[in-house]
Amino acid sequence: MTLTMPATVIDIHPHIISSDLARYPRAPLGGRQSDWSATRPVSLEQLVAAMDGAGIAKAAIVQASTCYGHDNSYVADAVSAYPERFTGVFSVDVLAPDAPARMRFWLDRGLTGMRLFTFGSTMSEQASWLDDPKSYPAWSTAAERGLSICMQMSAAAIPQLTAMIERFPSVKVVLDHMARPVLQDGEPYAAAASLFGLSRYPNVYLKLTARNFIESKSGKATPESFFARLVAEFGAERLAWGSNYPSTEGTLPTLLALARDTLAVLPLSDRDWIFAKTAQVLYPALADKE
Repeated sequence: MTLTMPATVIDIHPHIISSDLARYPRAPLGGRQSDWSATRPVSLEQLVAAMDGAGIAKAAIVQASTCYGHDNSYVADAVSAYPERFTGVFSVDVLAPDAPARMRFWLDRGLTGMRLFTFGSTMSEQASWLDDPKSYPAWSTAAERGLSICMQMSAAAIPQLTAMIERFPSVKVVLDHMARPVLQDGEPYAAAASLFGLSRYPNVYLKLTARNFIESKSGKATPESFFARLVAEFGAERLAWGSNYPSTEGTLPTLLALARDTLAVLPLSDRDWIFAKTAQVLYPALADKE
């Protein structure tokens, strides 16, 4: 039987790395560049070609914080070059006094999302500043401007995140990699209880990436039981696919195939949301033009 696929695919988590070190100098958060950005960089032109080969229509390019820190120039230039195809997700130091001004600067450059990097490839310990009151002006600016905030974090930060989403209920929060839930215990997925507990907040969205698809097939977990539960708790309209390419190893067509094959357990109407419609809610710049 041939599986019907969504007509449109939007990727909300690719990265780009330029070979032009003079124009786009390295300035990684924490002072150490991520291995992936050094060993398998993908330029804007290479991303466009990869998307064409995979059949991906549009993307929200996410700032490579472990390569460029808070200098979002390459992402902004990419959006300027392909405004009909891309939007961008920038990074700023939300604890800095000038954070709102920096946010407005990148918004004026055409970027429409923000990302907070508190845990990841070069940061093995969860940062503790997520709910610091110094960040409140930045979150208030996001609320005023209708800006979605991506969270690169571990499940350990969910209590801090809960405080922020309760304080700023109008800000759409997107959890990268679904905050890395543990799934190996299988139904009823007790180890992921903190993730499912966030479903009561309508402004929380989940970004589904390769690590989630792989782990849904590990231990006692199955895609059928896990993603059915995920849709039942959050609704497909709060789930979106992100490739994490090239940070995640593999070609873009391979990463998309993994997502499509794993999510084949869901109805087409749910997959339409996960592969495109939710992205357009989070980033209206990616909506289809009339």
